Amino acid sequence: MNGLLDSHQRRSGRRAFWVLVIGLFLGGLLTLLSERFLPDSAARDFLTTSVAASLGPLHVDLVAVALTLGPLSVSLNVLTVVGVLITAVVARSLI
Repeated sequence: MNGLLDSHQRRSGRRAFWVLVIGLFLGGLLTLLSERFLPDSAARDFLTTSVAASLGPLHVDLVAVALTLGPLSVSLNVLTVVGVLITAVVARSLI
């Protein structure tokens, strides 16, 4: 019985990851479309004003291999959250 729970947790974790990734892309697309087609207004400013967080660059220097990752940045706004919610609703209805 425990193996079934582990399998379900892995599937739900993967599903949540993909819902988040696809939702972020959808929110980014909605943001770009609204910046392009909405007229200058308070609504456009509200929908497209974002908060950005970044991490990096991260340098890992081993003797044989040197890696540099980053910088990684995430930009969130109202339309990004809407994209994640739309993706979550669609994914839930497909279950």
